[in-house]
Amino acid sequence: MLLCCAEQRLYFCDSRSDHPGMDEDLIEALITERTKIIVPVHYAGVACDMDKIMALSEKYGLLVVEDAAQAIDSFYTGADGVKRPLGGIGHLAAFSFHETKNIQCGEGGMLVVNDMQFAERAEIIWEKGTNRAAFFRGEIDKYGWVDVGSSFLPSEVIAAFLWAQLEALDDIQEKRKVIWQRYWEGLQGLKAKGIQLPVVPDFATNNAHMFYLVLSGLEERSAFIASLRQAGMMAVFHYQSLHASTMQQKGRERISLPVCDGYSDKLVRLPFFCGVDNDRIIQSVLTYG
Repeated sequence: MLLCCAEQRLYFCDSRSDHPGMDEDLIEALITERTKIIVPVHYAGVACDMDKIMALSEKYGLLVVEDAAQAIDSFYTGADGVKRPLGGIGHLAAFSFHETKNIQCGEGGMLVVNDMQFAERAEIIWEKGTNRAAFFRGEIDKYGWVDVGSSFLPSEVIAAFLWAQLEALDDIQEKRKVIWQRYWEGLQGLKAKGIQLPVVPDFATNNAHMFYLVLSGLEERSAFIASLRQAGMMAVFHYQSLHASTMQQKGRERISLPVCDGYSDKLVRLPFFCGVDNDRIIQSVLTYG
């Protein structure tokens, strides 16, 4: 939910009132002459409005780097009616294969390069700062260190573990969507108690990455989590807002993003994995309070 600018200065965009994703209508007011990059976060695998973001990119000559960490197998449909995969719209995108994601290999991720002007340097950084890949393609007669880089290559064992899940992605997703839909149907009664269920805009698809609830505040969320824990179920709150983190606040004035801060205090994620007994969880949630 941020704009990334020159000299590593970050401008943060507040969230939408109906969804933790960035409020696309607030972005333009944050753009300055030093702005370089817009970083939309596709929270819970639900798309930001990429038509609006890409229009700003073109208007101001900005790059767009999609944070698609949670967005495997999720799509965005633009005003032109074309359905595009998240991570395939901006200039660059990053996916995560952390153990909490729909498909995973413990740790690691994937960089997607949609603008070929970045392909060569991305390859060099990936190859520990060397032009080794070009050497193996026969494009140069020797290779050496030409840029910064690190050891980003997964082992063959980890790659094989991930590849097997990619081959089974449709089956995995089908099972996850059944779980998500069961939560959705079973928890509709919470709306009468003022508890918000997930929202998926018309332009987005749902990849069933998570199922979350938005409660009234920090006190209620803490009591809710404790209640489920007593019943032997583990629900978790999400991470702290980046703009409120210790690192971001060092030497900087605290900024106010009320909607985003509200989600930090109110949002709770229900247990979600293939094989989860969510009928039992639904009953415990409905009897809370």
